[in-house]
Amino acid sequence: MTIRTDTPHLLDNPTIPVQAKLAAAWTSLMFLVIYIDYFHLYQPGEIDEIRGGTIFAFSISGTLMSIFFVVITIPALMVMLSMALPVRANRATNLVVAALYIPVMVFNAAGATRDYAFYYALTIGVEVLILAFILRSAWAWPRTSIVPAAPAPTASRHQGSM
Repeated sequence: MTIRTDTPHLLDNPTIPVQAKLAAAWTSLMFLVIYIDYFHLYQPGEIDEIRGGTIFAFSISGTLMSIFFVVITIPALMVMLSMALPVRANRATNLVVAALYIPVMVFNAAGATRDYAFYYALTIGVEVLILAFILRSAWAWPRTSIVPAAPAPTASRHQGSM
């Protein structure tokens, strides 16, 4: 026989360290950047344009490919750095890189055509929201208060009676 109680079973909601939240956000951003670029290839004529040696009217060159590499390497490194850097450096690095990355993500609108305006607005919007989450998480990093040490007990108290 099962006895039913009215005690609710609450789910545990453990605190997630800020470093883990930041690493997860950078991972999400990195995957979005890769997939958005991949899905871009599905637009009519894009493969032919790439075969012709251009991407968004930029000539495909070693320099352009190096820029693309840096654009995706930064979020990949931020995943690791968010978990490995000391707190002060971690906070500062996340604030600076996320702030600098917002214009990089918005620059993707340069390749937008009227037919794909909604696609670009949606993808850039999600990327900027993730970067805003990173900025908010790093900015609001919890602080600990410094509690002054209690005075040391004196040795002259209770020296046993003889």
